[in-house]
Amino acid sequence: MFDLVIFDCDGVLIDSEVISARMLIAELAAYGVEIDTAYVAEHFLGRSYPTVLRTIRDAFQVALPDGFETGYRARLIDGFRAALVPVPGVREVVERLAVPYALATSSSPPRLRESLEIAGLNDLFEGCATTASEVVHGKPAPDLFLRVAEKFSVEPSRCLVIEDSLAGVQAGLAAGMTVWRFTGGSHLAGLDLALPAEATPHRVFASFGEFFHAAPQLLNKDPKHAA
Repeated sequence: MFDLVIFDCDGVLIDSEVISARMLIAELAAYGVEIDTAYVAEHFLGRSYPTVLRTIRDAFQVALPDGFETGYRARLIDGFRAALVPVPGVREVVERLAVPYALATSSSPPRLRESLEIAGLNDLFEGCATTASEVVHGKPAPDLFLRVAEKFSVEPSRCLVIEDSLAGVQAGLAAGMTVWRFTGGSHLAGLDLALPAEATPHRVFASFGEFFHAAPQLLNKDPKHAA
């Protein structure tokens, strides 16, 4: 039995990664950097934006202007306002959980707030979100998930992590937690979903409709709660 469920945000709670990837690809093309969605998924998924920028500069030896991040973030939020939606079934699962839950994300606090508000999930995660800004080492290091467990006074072995990215799966496993990989986000459609053997999650699922079938003990059966 688990005492805490920890959700990643982008690509798990909100279908944002496909928007972010397309936006980043277009922005970088203006500076001669040609990448595709498969490259983004392999190298950037689950990592903080500062880490992504460092990787781009090192890999492509490109000098991005000082205002690149600010402009990208502003246009990304505009893209979210136009097309961001919650992942189907997320609200129903969160509202029916029989144990506490939390959110752990590589997103910045401002982006997280705006993303959840646009997707209509901000009411679910008020006061229970932790971002990479609170730890020294982001995913794939375990620090972020261990910080969440510490906040809730729950042993890592009693935590269930829901992740989509390789970096996130690695972080959850390194933290000594049970990790389920969610593969139902639009950004993973048509991609090779294989992960390295050392990053094998405990379970893989593609729809939140499967969640309580896999863990019926996490379902709050109180009819008043269900309403």
